[in-house]
Amino acid sequence: MSKKLVIVESPNKVRSIAGYLGSDFDVEASVGHIRDLAQPSELPAAEKKGPYGKFAVDVEDGFKPYYVINPDKKKTVTQLRKALKEADELYLATDDDREGEAIAWHLLEVLKPKVPVKRMTFTEITREAVGRALENTRELDTDRVDAQETRRILDRLVGYEVSPVLWRKVRAGLSAGRVQSVATRLVVERERERMAFTAAGYWGVEAELAVGGGVGQEAQSFTARLATLDGRRVATGRDFDDDGRLRSAAVKAGTVHLHEGGARAVADAVLRSTPQVAEVEEKPYKRRPAAPFTTSTLQQEASRKLRMNPRETMRVAQGLYENGFITYMRTDSTVLSGQAVSAARAQVAELYGPEYVPAKPRLYATRTKGAQEAHEAIRPAGDHFRTPAQVAGELSGSQFRLYELIWKRTVASQMADAVGSTATVRVQVPLMSADGGARDAGLTFRMAGLTASGTVITFRGFLAAYEEGRDADRYDSGSDKDVRLPAMRVGDSLRALGSEAVGHETTPPPRYTEASLVKALEEREIGRPSTYAATMSVIADRGYVDHRGQALVPTWLAFAVTRLLEENFAELVDYDFTASMERDLDRIAAGEEDRVAWLDRFYNGARAQEGADGEAETGARSLSQMLASLGEIDARAVNSIDIGEGMTLRVGRYGPYLEDAEGKRANVPAGIAPDELTVAKARELFERAADDGRELGIDPVTGHTIIAKDGRYGPYVTEVLPEETEAGAGVPAEDGGPRKRTAKKAAKPRTASLFKSMSLATVTLEQALDLLSLPRVVGQDAEGVDITAQNGRYGPYLKKGTDSRSLETEEQLFTVTLEQANELFAQPKRRRGQAAARGPLRELGTDPATGRPVVIKDGRFGPYFTDGETNVTLRRGDDPATVTPERAYELLADKRAKGPAKKRTTTRKTTAKKKTTSARSTRSSRA
Repeated sequence: MSKKLVIVESPNKVRSIAGYLGSDFDVEASVGHIRDLAQPSELPAAEKKGPYGKFAVDVEDGFKPYYVINPDKKKTVTQLRKALKEADELYLATDDDREGEAIAWHLLEVLKPKVPVKRMTFTEITREAVGRALENTRELDTDRVDAQETRRILDRLVGYEVSPVLWRKVRAGLSAGRVQSVATRLVVERERERMAFTAAGYWGVEAELAVGGGVGQEAQSFTARLATLDGRRVATGRDFDDDGRLRSAAVKAGTVHLHEGGARAVADAVLRSTPQVAEVEEKPYKRRPAAPFTTSTLQQEASRKLRMNPRETMRVAQGLYENGFITYMRTDSTVLSGQAVSAARAQVAELYGPEYVPAKPRLYATRTKGAQEAHEAIRPAGDHFRTPAQVAGELSGSQFRLYELIWKRTVASQMADAVGSTATVRVQVPLMSADGGARDAGLTFRMAGLTASGTVITFRGFLAAYEEGRDADRYDSGSDKDVRLPAMRVGDSLRALGSEAVGHETTPPPRYTEASLVKALEEREIGRPSTYAATMSVIADRGYVDHRGQALVPTWLAFAVTRLLEENFAELVDYDFTASMERDLDRIAAGEEDRVAWLDRFYNGARAQEGADGEAETGARSLSQMLASLGEIDARAVNSIDIGEGMTLRVGRYGPYLEDAEGKRANVPAGIAPDELTVAKARELFERAADDGRELGIDPVTGHTIIAKDGRYGPYVTEVLPEETEAGAGVPAEDGGPRKRTAKKAAKPRTASLFKSMSLATVTLEQALDLLSLPRVVGQDAEGVDITAQNGRYGPYLKKGTDSRSLETEEQLFTVTLEQANELFAQPKRRRGQAAARGPLRELGTDPATGRPVVIKDGRFGPYFTDGETNVTLRRGDDPATVTPERAYELLADKRAKGPAKKRTTTRKTTAKKKTTSARSTRSSRA
């Protein structure tokens, strides 16, 4: 009987696909990429001095890459080779995108099969989809492979050339990836806009008006807002520039900038007038559903509705895909297959009724110009969708919520429009009395125009299933949807039940959230949606952004990095240039561009061409040209941001600080966002830095003065030690000459940070002495081990030997009892801020060697394997969502065999062993 080998990427797919294919097929997993570009430091000694030595890419000979099998994939490769020996055919069933195509090519290069090879792709893991894929195999798409390899080499060249510049001029350990640098620049530019923003104040009037209320009638009221004065529009937030002035177009149109006095006069006049309906307009309302999810829109909507960041969204979606619940989750397409459209329409009729099914199926065109893949949109898997209720018992909380979101969006995309009507009423209010006099002293306008609008939904259509979220709009003053206005006719008199002047202030541009940043990147065609999750994680991990709620706040480090790149590598952070690179990669994937020629232009520069005027024409600078023209970069200037009035913020090695023209310095607390560091705030920080501290009193035990001060890490209390306690003081020389200094170090004063509930201005001597008394011995456990209450970097905690437990509040440091402490240590250890121990990311099964259950947990330093006694951090390349149980058992066994890590007592120089094998790319067949 012939045997067919099918290789997929993820181990989680193996069981399902094997069940669909039957006993004639052996399904194995590559567990992602099996090889990658070598690290130059890990190249064989002979190659380090050759053309591969700098990048593991030969830039002089067609940009040939030097690939090596990933160390943790050698066992996988051995298993695949063994399985291939027993097979008569090989099916490469990696994902149907560039990355999947490249993985398939690397498998061919390493395994070198001598049996027929077929490329097999599917976008959902169902019996029907796998069966169709088996009947419609194809050849490997080498153009897609070229595009992926070009991107990988491009990122290696940029990273290895630019990152060292950041290390030398800003800070060690930084990186300058293409997309992450542009994403960081977007966040920094938005903060610059906020820093330059000047708020403008303006006023309006809101009136509660009533219609009817006569004999036998019930009065109906509604709220109207001031829109015009004597036919001239009243200014709103949209009419002001970010410098606080009216826009030129508003000035030319005669827009009225209403101030408090005028607004109060108008409000008073409205209240004493008889408003009259001047115009009633009613229009039909119709709204279409949103298109099915792409990778980008799924990340945005999951962030808005589920508070899931892009990385978590993609991790959960990966699990849903691999277990057959949704289609492939990396796609730019909004297209649904015929089977999916039929399934959605049938489900709409079944769940909501036939009136919710439009006459014709809805077709959605992909809007992204550079959409590169032929996938469907993200949707529930199968030719018949399972409802959220039908899968509830099979999915965890986050999986269920994301599946429900995808199901709702897909079903709603094939539902009827929401319809209704929008009514707008315009009301005129005379501001002058019958004799022509002003109703309020100083009021010069004669007529006010008020407007009110409302939308009434008469048929909810797709809204019965789903409504798309949206990001905050700085000018959004509230929605009039689902507001019903009373019936009115032109000429009707109204009664003013109330009228008030309302003050407003323009707001700065909102900071990016991860959702809105993903949207901005996609709109500019920068990067690919499948990479956005990693980009969001990298800019946070590198310290370029902090999270304030959902908002992304750039750090001062991000300002320094962005400035250096803008001034020296402008093309690499130029939005259009970066987008053009993505389009060029699309052309390579389509076979319209040669990868070697493109990389040569990017790295070495295009050959100068003669223009019509005889002058040489060149495009953007190449990477080599950028590096050659660097010159001397002033690191001090790069790391400096002018605050004003001679005050400058410096990005130092240990954090940001302020420096004035006289060289005086002041620390900048971590909680201050860049747009909050105004001139006034900077002056305040300098004043606090110059303050020698507030004297609280004398410690009755030591006799030392206790003071409260403000420091780099916030307010604290400390004691002032007498000068004679310094090292060597008061020790005369034997010959009666000058006093000698001893080698003994100076005594250090006791210090303690204030609790969050304490204030620098009000802290008392008693509180200070309590703080300086920490750590406090709470008592001893049954074995006589001291239990102490301490305040640490991550908050208050109890310590017993090497074990510790977090406390909920700082005040507990003084109140926790021995009995309470023993109860805490009797409970399992949990992470700070969590109500209970956090569950595992994945359960892998029972370790055959120990019989203990093995899980993957998320720790302080990343995900790790554990069986409850032994912990092993996941290696580079191990994905928590796809790593196999066997991999975990192997690493745990290795860790147990090594035993506890021994303390190094001596340092001995050793010679690195020479590697004798390599896996260089063999691309001659595609050259």
